[in-house]
Amino acid sequence: MASASAPRNGVQGRIASAATTLAAENQTLIAEIRRATVMMKEVGVDFEKDNEFDMPSYVLFGRRNHHMLVKQLEDGVVNLVKAADECTHLSSSIQSIGKDYQPAAELTNFSKLFDKKIKRSKADVSSVSQSQLWLRQFREAIWKVHHEGQPMPGEEQEDIIMTSTECTILNATCPLTGKPITELAEPVRSMDCKHIYEKKAIMQHLRTRTAQIRCPVTGCPKKLVVDRVDCDPFLLMEIDEMRSLNAQRATAGVIEDFTQLEQD
Repeated sequence: MASASAPRNGVQGRIASAATTLAAENQTLIAEIRRATVMMKEVGVDFEKDNEFDMPSYVLFGRRNHHMLVKQLEDGVVNLVKAADECTHLSSSIQSIGKDYQPAAELTNFSKLFDKKIKRSKADVSSVSQSQLWLRQFREAIWKVHHEGQPMPGEEQEDIIMTSTECTILNATCPLTGKPITELAEPVRSMDCKHIYEKKAIMQHLRTRTAQIRCPVTGCPKKLVVDRVDCDPFLLMEIDEMRSLNAQRATAGVIEDFTQLEQD
Protein backbone atom coordinates (compact mmCIF):
# COMPACT_ATOMS: atom_id res chain seq x y z
CA MET A 1 0.00 0.00 0.00
CA ALA A 2 1.83 3.10 -1.25
CA SER A 3 0.80 6.72 -1.31
CA ALA A 4 2.17 9.80 -3.00
CA SER A 5 3.69 11.91 -0.24
CA ALA A 6 4.65 15.04 -2.13
CA PRO A 7 3.98 18.08 0.02
CA ARG A 8 0.33 19.04 -0.26
CA ASN A 9 -1.62 21.51 1.80
CA GLY A 10 -3.44 19.73 4.66
CA VAL A 11 -2.19 16.17 3.98
CA GLN A 12 -0.31 15.91 7.24
CA GLY A 13 -3.25 17.34 9.17
CA ARG A 14 -5.73 14.91 7.61
CA ILE A 15 -3.50 11.93 8.38
CA ALA A 16 -3.07 13.09 11.98
CA SER A 17 -6.83 13.60 12.34
CA ALA A 18 -7.61 10.17 10.87
CA ALA A 19 -5.03 8.56 13.17
CA THR A 20 -6.61 10.22 16.21
CA THR A 21 -10.07 8.99 15.21
CA LEU A 22 -8.91 5.42 14.58
CA ALA A 23 -6.95 5.30 17.82
CA ALA A 24 -9.97 6.55 19.77
CA GLU A 25 -12.20 3.87 18.23
CA ASN A 26 -9.61 1.26 19.11
CA GLN A 27 -9.46 2.44 22.70
CA THR A 28 -13.24 2.14 22.92
CA LEU A 29 -12.85 -1.50 21.93
CA ILE A 30 -10.18 -1.98 24.59
CA ALA A 31 -12.55 -0.51 27.18
CA GLU A 32 -15.24 -3.01 26.15
CA ILE A 33 -12.72 -5.86 26.46
CA ARG A 34 -11.81 -4.63 29.94
CA ARG A 35 -15.46 -4.57 30.98
CA ALA A 36 -15.86 -8.13 29.68
CA THR A 37 -12.90 -9.39 31.75
CA VAL A 38 -14.34 -7.75 34.88
CA MET A 39 -17.70 -9.41 34.27
CA MET A 40 -16.04 -12.79 33.69
CA LYS A 41 -14.07 -12.38 36.92
CA GLU A 42 -17.27 -11.72 38.86
CA VAL A 43 -18.98 -14.75 37.31
CA GLY A 44 -15.94 -16.90 38.07
CA VAL A 45 -15.95 -15.81 41.71
CA ASP A 46 -19.63 -16.74 41.99
CA PHE A 47 -18.89 -20.20 40.62
CA GLU A 48 -15.94 -20.58 42.97
CA LYS A 49 -18.08 -19.71 45.99
CA ASP A 50 -20.20 -22.77 45.11
CA ASN A 51 -17.07 -24.92 45.16
CA GLU A 52 -16.80 -27.01 48.33
CA PHE A 53 -13.15 -27.90 47.62
CA ASP A 54 -10.52 -25.74 49.29
CA MET A 55 -8.64 -25.15 46.05
CA PRO A 56 -9.20 -22.81 43.08
CA SER A 57 -11.24 -24.20 40.22
CA TYR A 58 -8.52 -23.70 37.64
CA VAL A 59 -6.39 -26.15 39.67
CA LEU A 60 -9.24 -28.65 40.09
CA PHE A 61 -10.24 -28.54 36.43
CA GLY A 62 -12.29 -31.63 35.58
CA ARG A 63 -13.45 -32.46 39.11
CA ARG A 64 -16.89 -30.91 38.64
CA ASN A 65 -18.81 -29.07 35.96
CA HIS A 66 -18.39 -25.66 37.57
CA HIS A 67 -14.63 -26.25 37.75
CA MET A 68 -14.72 -26.67 33.99
CA LEU A 69 -16.76 -23.50 33.64
CA VAL A 70 -14.27 -21.45 35.66
CA LYS A 71 -11.42 -22.87 33.59
CA GLN A 72 -13.28 -21.92 30.43
CA LEU A 73 -13.79 -18.42 31.81
CA GLU A 74 -10.06 -18.17 32.50
CA ASP A 75 -9.28 -19.31 28.96
CA GLY A 76 -11.65 -16.63 27.71
CA VAL A 77 -9.85 -13.97 29.75
CA VAL A 78 -6.53 -15.17 28.29
CA ASN A 79 -7.89 -14.68 24.77
CA LEU A 80 -9.34 -11.27 25.63
CA VAL A 81 -6.02 -10.14 27.10
CA LYS A 82 -4.27 -11.17 23.90
CA ALA A 83 -6.84 -9.22 21.89
CA ALA A 84 -6.39 -6.17 24.13
CA ASP A 85 -2.61 -6.38 23.65
CA GLU A 86 -3.03 -6.42 19.88
CA CYS A 87 -5.39 -3.45 20.08
CA THR A 88 -2.88 -1.59 22.23
CA HIS A 89 -0.09 -2.18 19.72
CA LEU A 90 -2.44 -1.06 16.97
CA SER A 91 -3.39 2.15 18.79
CA SER A 92 0.22 2.93 19.62
CA SER A 93 1.29 2.44 15.99
CA ILE A 94 -1.58 4.51 14.58
CA GLN A 95 -0.88 7.38 16.97
CA SER A 96 2.84 7.23 16.23
CA ILE A 97 2.27 7.48 12.48
CA GLY A 98 -0.20 10.35 12.94
CA LYS A 99 2.30 12.20 15.10
CA ASP A 100 5.52 11.54 13.17
CA TYR A 101 4.40 11.48 9.53
CA GLN A 102 5.98 14.14 7.34
CA PRO A 103 5.17 14.47 3.60
CA ALA A 104 8.21 13.94 1.37
CA ALA A 105 9.07 13.99 -2.31
CA GLU A 106 9.28 10.19 -2.54
CA LEU A 107 6.43 7.73 -2.13
CA THR A 108 5.66 6.53 1.40
CA ASN A 109 4.95 2.84 1.83
CA PHE A 110 2.44 3.07 4.66
CA SER A 111 2.08 -0.70 4.91
CA LYS A 112 5.80 -1.09 5.57
CA LEU A 113 5.80 1.87 7.94
CA PHE A 114 2.87 0.44 9.89
CA ASP A 115 4.54 -2.98 10.22
CA LYS A 116 7.66 -1.27 11.54
CA LYS A 117 5.65 0.64 14.14
CA ILE A 118 3.83 -2.54 15.22
CA LYS A 119 7.14 -4.40 15.74
CA ARG A 120 8.54 -1.50 17.73
CA SER A 121 5.43 -1.41 19.93
CA LYS A 122 5.59 -5.16 20.58
CA ALA A 123 9.25 -4.83 21.56
CA ASP A 124 8.19 -2.38 24.28
CA VAL A 125 6.82 -4.77 26.94
CA SER A 126 5.64 -1.88 29.13
CA SER A 127 3.06 -0.90 26.52
CA VAL A 128 0.90 -3.96 27.26
CA SER A 129 1.72 -4.73 30.90
CA GLN A 130 -1.56 -3.24 32.13
CA SER A 131 -3.71 -5.69 30.18
CA GLN A 132 -1.58 -8.58 31.45
CA LEU A 133 -2.72 -7.65 34.94
CA TRP A 134 -6.30 -8.54 34.05
CA LEU A 135 -5.49 -12.25 33.88
CA ARG A 136 -3.64 -11.99 37.17
CA GLN A 137 -6.65 -10.26 38.71
CA PHE A 138 -8.96 -13.05 37.53
CA ARG A 139 -6.77 -15.78 39.02
CA GLU A 140 -6.21 -13.86 42.24
CA ALA A 141 -9.94 -13.24 42.70
CA ILE A 142 -10.65 -16.96 42.31
CA TRP A 143 -7.83 -17.85 44.70
CA LYS A 144 -9.01 -15.41 47.39
CA VAL A 145 -12.43 -17.08 47.65
CA HIS A 146 -10.88 -19.85 49.78
CA HIS A 147 -7.44 -18.37 50.56
CA GLU A 148 -7.97 -14.79 51.70
CA GLY A 149 -4.66 -13.27 52.82
CA GLN A 150 -2.56 -16.14 51.45
CA PRO A 151 -0.12 -15.73 48.54
CA MET A 152 -0.93 -17.56 45.34
CA PRO A 153 1.16 -20.66 44.51
CA GLY A 154 4.52 -19.65 43.03
CA GLU A 155 4.04 -16.01 43.93
CA GLU A 156 7.29 -15.91 45.87
CA GLN A 157 9.28 -16.74 42.74
CA GLU A 158 7.70 -14.07 40.53
CA ASP A 159 10.02 -11.31 39.35
CA ILE A 160 7.21 -8.95 38.32
CA ILE A 161 5.34 -7.19 41.11
CA MET A 162 1.61 -7.25 40.41
CA THR A 163 -0.98 -4.97 41.91
CA SER A 164 -3.95 -6.17 43.91
CA THR A 165 -7.19 -7.53 42.51
CA GLU A 166 -9.09 -4.40 43.45
CA CYS A 167 -7.14 -1.69 41.64
CA THR A 168 -4.24 -1.34 39.20
CA ILE A 169 -3.54 2.33 39.99
CA LEU A 170 -0.29 2.73 41.91
CA ASN A 171 -0.59 6.25 43.38
CA ALA A 172 -3.83 7.66 44.78
CA THR A 173 -2.81 11.32 44.37
CA CYS A 174 -0.72 13.35 41.93
CA PRO A 175 2.71 13.87 43.57
CA LEU A 176 2.93 17.43 42.22
CA THR A 177 -0.56 18.86 42.78
CA GLY A 178 -1.73 16.63 45.64
CA LYS A 179 -5.07 16.11 43.89
CA PRO A 180 -6.71 12.65 44.02
CA ILE A 181 -6.19 10.74 40.78
CA THR A 182 -9.97 10.59 40.33
CA GLU A 183 -10.14 14.41 40.23
CA LEU A 184 -7.36 15.14 37.72
CA ALA A 185 -8.42 17.24 34.72
CA GLU A 186 -6.00 15.54 32.32
CA PRO A 187 -4.29 12.48 33.84
CA VAL A 188 -1.19 10.97 32.25
CA ARG A 189 1.01 8.02 33.24
CA SER A 190 4.67 7.16 32.93
CA MET A 191 5.15 4.18 30.63
CA ASP A 192 8.13 3.11 32.74
CA CYS A 193 7.06 3.31 36.38
CA LYS A 194 3.26 3.51 35.87
CA HIS A 195 2.80 6.47 38.22
CA ILE A 196 0.09 8.99 37.35
CA TYR A 197 0.25 12.79 37.26
CA GLU A 198 -1.71 15.85 36.19
CA LYS A 199 -0.46 16.50 32.65
CA LYS A 200 0.02 20.26 32.96
CA ALA A 201 1.94 19.91 36.22
CA ILE A 202 4.26 17.08 35.13
CA MET A 203 5.04 18.68 31.77
CA GLN A 204 5.94 21.96 33.45
CA HIS A 205 8.04 20.00 35.94
CA LEU A 206 9.93 18.30 33.10
CA ARG A 207 10.45 21.50 31.09
CA THR A 208 12.14 23.26 34.00
CA ARG A 209 14.81 20.55 34.17
CA THR A 210 17.78 20.38 31.78
CA ALA A 211 18.53 16.71 32.44
CA GLN A 212 16.48 13.56 32.98
CA ILE A 213 14.89 13.55 36.40
CA ARG A 214 13.39 10.92 38.63
CA CYS A 215 9.69 10.33 39.00
CA PRO A 216 8.42 12.74 41.69
CA VAL A 217 6.66 9.92 43.55
CA THR A 218 8.61 9.38 46.78
CA GLY A 219 10.92 6.37 46.55
CA CYS A 220 10.46 5.77 42.81
CA PRO A 221 13.88 5.36 41.12
CA LYS A 222 12.62 5.56 37.52
CA LYS A 223 13.64 8.38 35.19
CA LEU A 224 11.00 10.41 33.37
CA VAL A 225 11.09 11.17 29.65
CA VAL A 226 8.54 13.47 28.03
CA ASP A 227 7.78 11.08 25.16
CA ARG A 228 7.05 8.27 27.64
CA VAL A 229 4.49 10.14 29.71
CA ASP A 230 1.06 9.89 28.12
CA CYS A 231 -2.60 8.95 28.60
CA ASP A 232 -2.35 5.26 27.67
CA PRO A 233 -5.40 3.29 26.46
CA PHE A 234 -6.13 1.86 29.92
CA LEU A 235 -5.69 4.88 32.17
CA LEU A 236 -9.11 6.52 31.90
CA MET A 237 -10.99 3.25 32.32
CA GLU A 238 -8.87 2.35 35.36
CA ILE A 239 -9.63 5.73 36.92
CA ASP A 240 -13.34 5.08 36.31
CA GLU A 241 -12.94 1.70 38.04
CA MET A 242 -11.24 3.44 40.96
CA ARG A 243 -14.17 5.88 41.24
CA SER A 244 -16.60 2.95 41.28
CA LEU A 245 -14.53 1.13 43.89
CA ASN A 246 -14.40 4.23 46.11
CA ALA A 247 -18.17 4.64 45.78
CA GLN A 248 -18.72 0.97 46.74
CA ARG A 249 -16.48 1.35 49.77
CA ALA A 250 -18.31 4.50 50.83
CA THR A 251 -21.66 2.74 50.52
CA ALA A 252 -20.38 -0.25 52.46
CA GLY A 253 -19.12 2.09 55.19
CA VAL A 254 -22.53 3.75 55.52
CA ILE A 255 -24.25 0.37 55.76
CA GLU A 256 -21.78 -0.77 58.40
CA ASP A 257 -22.38 2.39 60.42
CA PHE A 258 -26.14 1.82 60.37
CA THR A 259 -25.62 -1.80 61.41
CA GLN A 260 -23.53 -0.72 64.39
CA LEU A 261 -26.21 1.81 65.42
CA GLU A 262 -28.87 -0.90 65.32
CA GLN A 263 -26.72 -3.20 67.46
CA ASP A 264 -26.15 -0.44 69.99
